Amino acid sequence: MDIRSREFQPRAVAALHDASLQQALDKARDGFVAKRAVQVAELSEFEALRETAKTLKDHVLDHLDHYLERYEAAVVAAGGQVHWARDDAEARRIILDICKRVDARTVTKGKSMVSEEIGLNTALIDAGLTVVETDLGEYIIQLAGEAPSHIIAPAVHKTREQVSDLFEKAHGGPRLTEIADLVDAARLALRERYFQADVGITGGNFLIAETGSSLIVTNEGNGDLTQTLARVHIVTAGIERVVPTLDDATLFLRLLARSATGQETETYTTLSTGPRRAGDLDGPEEYHVVLVDNGRSRMLAGPFRQMLRCIRCGACMNHCPVYGSIGGHAYGWVYPGPMGSVLTPLIKGLDAAYDLPNACTLNGRCASVCPVKIPLPDLLRRLRHEQFKQAITTLRRRRALAAWRLLATRPKLYHAFERLAARALAAIGGRAGRIRRLPGAGGWTEGRDLPAPPGRTFLERWQTERGQS
Repeated sequence: MDIRSREFQPRAVAALHDASLQQALDKARDGFVAKRAVQVAELSEFEALRETAKTLKDHVLDHLDHYLERYEAAVVAAGGQVHWARDDAEARRIILDICKRVDARTVTKGKSMVSEEIGLNTALIDAGLTVVETDLGEYIIQLAGEAPSHIIAPAVHKTREQVSDLFEKAHGGPRLTEIADLVDAARLALRERYFQADVGITGGNFLIAETGSSLIVTNEGNGDLTQTLARVHIVTAGIERVVPTLDDATLFLRLLARSATGQETETYTTLSTGPRRAGDLDGPEEYHVVLVDNGRSRMLAGPFRQMLRCIRCGACMNHCPVYGSIGGHAYGWVYPGPMGSVLTPLIKGLDAAYDLPNACTLNGRCASVCPVKIPLPDLLRRLRHEQFKQAITTLRRRRALAAWRLLATRPKLYHAFERLAARALAAIGGRAGRIRRLPGAGGWTEGRDLPAPPGRTFLERWQTERGQS
């Protein structure tokens, strides 16, 4: 999948002026945040679970080679095959080779962010295969010809009216507007596809080293049908998704649904271990796992390894004011929001994703809700430093930073400038206390007024208050 993060700023501006998008985002934002808050409040040990999960993830990353080898041995013992992909191109080649060998014509897919990361759908379609997304959100955006805008709710940017339009065009018949009717229509359209599929591809929320199992969670049951009805089941997962035991997986499951959708648990939690065995009523004839590196080893060996703790819950973007205002497509690649602003530069390059580490207010909400305590603001700051060190930062921004350094390292000069700016802005704001237009701040004042300061700096007011006490 091509990266378009260099177009972040114009995409963000377009998103802010898209009335339908803003309507969809407003509705989704409140639901995700409120539901998570309720679930967290009802689980007294939630913070203790976060700390335990962080510690366990760090342990796995410290011994990742051991657990991956143990997982591979367990998969092979269960009759499956493990394939190692160094990058996206190798992952695509492995999957295409499997499909070609079994003479596949139709591929059904459960939701998999790794398949999005490696650009799998385009490769399969270019090879002449029919690809059918079975997750409702992925199915909607497939009809729309769009990429996901959220890692757990791919069609969160669509209003109900827009979905109705897509279904009317794709399915014909009377126009459907009720959610239950739209869901039923999707189920009817997809059901025959499950039985036609030669290959079913799913992601893997967790890979269990002790059993060689892949674990997925869904709310629709589409993952179960995808991986049991096709002749061949292929799991795509990043190398960091392995956990030692089934008990360890249950720890993350207690955090995942609460953080992602504000549920106590997902509707379906499904384990797959190898192909169909003698006596099994259903299941695939072949079971393959494609373990994707694609830059993860570099992360593991460097200062950004904490990002590999991510369990792809989406809580960071649900609570991010930037994502909540512009949606996911503005970020230009598979992973949006705070986690994407870290992952995309690390996978695709600091220059290719220049704007993303800087598209953050560093308010810290993402870190406060992350179920595995990834310090996302710290990682974003470090990426900014790396961009500056590598001279990727624009000349305009470098000059602005040089000016800031000049002021910040000279307290007397800083306070003098601060007093001058406070008085000037207060005068511009006048009696209204609001600044409607300000040179150099058009990005702010175009969509809102800038609150004018009271005319005195904080330090001046603080010293006055202390003098009065």
